[in-house]
Amino acid sequence: MCTAITFATKDHYFGRNLDLDFSYNETVTITPRNFKFPMRKVDDLSSHYAMIGMATVVEDYPLYYDAINEAGLGMAGLNFPDNAHYFADIDGKNNIASFEMIPYILGQAKTVDEAKKLLENVSVSAEVFSADFPTATLHWIIADKEKSIVVESTKEGLNVYDNPVGVMTNNPPFPIQMYDLNDYYAISAHPLEHKFGNGVSLHEYSRGMAGLGLPGDLSSKSRFVRAVFTKYNSMCDDDELSSINQFFKILGSVEQVKGLCEVTPGKYEYTIYSSCMNQDKGIFYYTTYGNSDIHAIDMHKVDLDGGKLSIYKLNKKLSVSYDN
Repeated sequence: MCTAITFATKDHYFGRNLDLDFSYNETVTITPRNFKFPMRKVDDLSSHYAMIGMATVVEDYPLYYDAINEAGLGMAGLNFPDNAHYFADIDGKNNIASFEMIPYILGQAKTVDEAKKLLENVSVSAEVFSADFPTATLHWIIADKEKSIVVESTKEGLNVYDNPVGVMTNNPPFPIQMYDLNDYYAISAHPLEHKFGNGVSLHEYSRGMAGLGLPGDLSSKSRFVRAVFTKYNSMCDDDELSSINQFFKILGSVEQVKGLCEVTPGKYEYTIYSSCMNQDKGIFYYTTYGNSDIHAIDMHKVDLDGGKLSIYKLNKKLSVSYDN
C-alpha cells in the first residue's frame, strides 16, 4: 500500500511513499525526449516530454512508479486491489497497458487538463509486460502545479475524479475516501472549547486533545485521513530546504515501520522509499527505509535531447555524523 501527496509553498511538490514487502531494485531514472517508448497497442512514443522518476528498468524499459515531466506534470501509480479492472482491446479506443500509463500521459501532457483530454479515449489494457512482471492492480494520481485528479479503471470503465485535497492512498475508491472525511468533521489542530455537556467540568490534561479520533492505524483509509489532516495543517517556510523537509515530514506521518503490517507469514510491508519531486525545477528527492538522508537528482543536469536513459542507484546505506 502507498500514499501520494501534493504540496505547495513557493514551489510545487509531488511525491509518495512506496509501501511494499519487497523491492524490484528501483532506481531514479531520467528519460530524455528522444528515448523511444515502444507501445503495445498504439503508436510508439519516439519524441515526447523528458521525465524523471522512480522506476524498475527492465531490458532498457523504465517501469515508472512515479515521475514528473519537464513541464511539471506529475503522476504516480498506487495499489488498488480488488477494485482495479483492465480490459481486452476495445475498438476505437487507445488501449494503453497499465505499465504504459505514466509514459503515455507524461510524455504528451503538460497539464492536468491536457491529461484529461488524453484520458477521454483511453481504455486500460490487460496486457502484461512480461511473465516475470505480471500486471499490477493500480490507480493513478496526476497533478500539475494547480490541480490534481485520480484515475481509476474499474469494471464500469475509466473514471476520472477531481482531487481537491491532492492526496491519494489505496482502497476504497476515491469518491468513498473523500466522503469518509466527513467522519472527522470535529477534529482540529487547535484547542477547542468542550461541548460535552453544560455543567460538566472538563479540562484538557494534554496538548493535542482536539485531535482525538484522528486514525493512527496503517489502513489505506486511515492513512488518507491522516495525510489530508497533516498536509492541511502543516506549516513551514517557503525556501527549498524547508519545503522538501516538510514534505518528507508529511509523508513520515503515514510511513510504515517494518514489522507492524504482516502481509504473509514472516513478511512485512514497510516504506521502501519516499519521493519528493519539485515540479518547478525538475529535481527528484528521495529517502529510503535504511537511509533517512535526503538525496537529489536534477533532470536538467543531463542531456534531455538524448536518446538513452540516465539511471541512478539508490543510496540505501545510512551514515552517522559524530559530533564529538
